[in-house]
Amino acid sequence: MKLDRKLMKSKVAQRIFLQFVLCALLPIVGLAIISFTQVKEELKKQGQSRLHEASRSLGTAIYERLTLLQNDLNMISMTLPKNLVSYRVSLTQEYLAPLEKRFKALALSKEPGRLVPLFGEVSSFEEPSLKEMVHLRSGKALVKVRKEAGNTGRIYMLKLVDSRDPERGLIVGEVNGMYLWGLSENNTLPAMTELAVLDKRAKVIFSTHPFPPPFYKYPEFHRTRSSISHFEWEHKGEKYQAGFWSVYMRYHWLYPRLTVVLSSPNSYIFAPIAYFKKIFPLVILLSLWVVLFLSAVQINRTTRPIAELKESSKRIAMRDFSSRVNIRSGDEFQELGSSFNNMANQLGKQFSMLNAVAEIDRGILSSLKTEEIVDTLISGIKSFFKYDMVSVSLFDQKEEKPAWYYTSSENPLSGTTSQLVKLPLNKLKALVGHQTIISFSAGENIPDYFSLFLRKKIQRIVLLPLFIKEALVGIIILGARDPNAFEEDDLALARQLANQVAVALSNARLLEELDELNWGTLYALARAVDAKSPWTANHSERVTDMALKIGKVMGLGKEELENLRRGALLHDIGKISIPVSVLDKNGALSDDELHEIRSHPEVGARILEPISAYAPVIPIVLQHHEHFDGTGYPAGIAGNKIDLGARILAAADVYDALSSDRPYRTAKPLQGVIEILKQEAGRHFDPNVVRALLIVIKKEKEIQSTAEKKVHII
Repeated sequence: MKLDRKLMKSKVAQRIFLQFVLCALLPIVGLAIISFTQVKEELKKQGQSRLHEASRSLGTAIYERLTLLQNDLNMISMTLPKNLVSYRVSLTQEYLAPLEKRFKALALSKEPGRLVPLFGEVSSFEEPSLKEMVHLRSGKALVKVRKEAGNTGRIYMLKLVDSRDPERGLIVGEVNGMYLWGLSENNTLPAMTELAVLDKRAKVIFSTHPFPPPFYKYPEFHRTRSSISHFEWEHKGEKYQAGFWSVYMRYHWLYPRLTVVLSSPNSYIFAPIAYFKKIFPLVILLSLWVVLFLSAVQINRTTRPIAELKESSKRIAMRDFSSRVNIRSGDEFQELGSSFNNMANQLGKQFSMLNAVAEIDRGILSSLKTEEIVDTLISGIKSFFKYDMVSVSLFDQKEEKPAWYYTSSENPLSGTTSQLVKLPLNKLKALVGHQTIISFSAGENIPDYFSLFLRKKIQRIVLLPLFIKEALVGIIILGARDPNAFEEDDLALARQLANQVAVALSNARLLEELDELNWGTLYALARAVDAKSPWTANHSERVTDMALKIGKVMGLGKEELENLRRGALLHDIGKISIPVSVLDKNGALSDDELHEIRSHPEVGARILEPISAYAPVIPIVLQHHEHFDGTGYPAGIAGNKIDLGARILAAADVYDALSSDRPYRTAKPLQGVIEILKQEAGRHFDPNVVRALLIVIKKEKEIQSTAEKKVHII
């Protein structure tokens, strides 16, 4: 056989070839392999024989224990009186200790589904079938096995108290599996041997190994009659030799069989092979010294680069992309090290880019406001891609309005700045068309509306159009002083970000439109209610304005102010049901009319009840006529039991009512209104709310006074 000259040109191949030829390892290795194989085969046969005998012995012991358990049930059935209470006492004294070792629980079943415990608690079991009852009436015991989740199961032994009189009931015993397998007191299993017990379908009902294989898939367990056999299975790289023996039980206990499987790891079975090496001590030592003497240097030069590459690969697998190797062997390993370093550099760059893009993506898609989306995009692109200028222009497709122009500041601490600019939308559409990336260099014919970049010495700009439903809604503008700053991979990632921005902007615009629609609907409802009477025109909006001012003085949060705003706009929605003749009546109201007026908070609450989003608003609408001292309506609650929003609304509502004309009186002067508010603090109103309202009134008076002075000066 001729050696491949191309292969031998490799310095690594030459070193390895020289080592093995000079050391003459081939005959030694061949002899060792033959001897090792023979010894291993012999050990395997011995292990299989041992498992054969052990499984048969354990199976026989299980059969004997089943017989003993049947004898226990026979003894109980013969001594079982009709008075179970006295029997349980005598059972505890005479038989309980040994029985508790063999059974988990014993019970008497006279009716289906009803168990009278003798001791312990029998888990639910399946009632005997007709075939099983025929077996029980023959005077024999019945074994039932219930497979449970995982590698567990329950074993029951059943026996009629009197086979001639089934009405006396059925003794049900849940067998202690640890006793049955011989593991309750002294572990009778051979050393380094795992036990598994299978039901009639070869499903595991007990195993000392935490992860037994699916034995039911092995053909050995589906033969018509096989008392002893063996096979091999594997778990996590560890192979096991296994032998099994089936305990056939049909005649005595009707259950077909239980199969005992004993397994030992190959590492234990073949442990004696370590001593096999003593047969060749002189040969091995001689070979070892020859190999060490002739190839120590060569092996060192070969394994050191491999070890270094291995460690660096592990660090890269842990995302330490700064890992590098330093190999100076002057052969292919050095070339491999250089390639490895280049690969690590590229991987590091790619992962950094992907992580940065993912971080920007999360920030963009988690925002629901246009300004936050744009700010996240600009700061992310500016910090990662290192472009000198990043800008975003957003415009409205429906109207030729000035576009919002967002740009990154030269000062990193200044963040993003925004301004309204007039952009020629039609020209932009014509320029963009259906392109996803548009690039201009400084020497090219750049449109004049991008001149801002050129003033900052930008040599190249790239446009990334933003489309929503194929309509142009904005442009991301990237600028760099270095014409070669835009790499193809970077632009692909930037384009991906642009697509995510378009989705986020679409969501933000939809939410803004829905929010505008929501508030528009609320104001329309409020005006519809106020329009019923000329005396209450714009009443709900004035009350809302005052309530929000009070809430801000009291330090309410954003969500609380939003709920207060909704509640204030809708507080009189219940007046829809009240006739105008009652609302505008000039004079005292009758009892029925007064009752009708006072029902409007409850009517309003019922109107809002189906709208789950307005659940926080309902207490404000329902309680805004409650008094702080409990004399209000409709429920007469008092103090802090009244919703804070309702307490604020009560003061704002009365303030507006006193300050406005009504059919039965004229508006009161401001000082008179203030006096009434102070008098009613603690009775009608929450004192804290009144204090906040007075602060609002004082501020408004100061603003009005300042405005009047300016007018006077002019």
